Amino acid sequence: MVHADIGGAIIDAPVLDIIERERAHALSTREWKFRLAGYGYAIKDVLGEQIVTKLPQGIELGVLPTQVH
Repeated sequence: MVHADIGGAIIDAPVLDIIERERAHALSTREWKFRLAGYGYAIKDVLGEQIVTKLPQGIELGVLPTQVH
């Protein structure tokens, strides 16, 4: 079930702030993804890109900028 046909959509600034803040606090990628789930977001890897999705629907919000990985 690979979608990622969002055409490089830009993630809203408040959502990106949460993602960046939680990445700075997390000690590992696994912990970061767990912390994001608490806010209702997930990161999925599709064709070499990391896509931010909204849980539980899995709605794709946009491609994660490379500086956040």
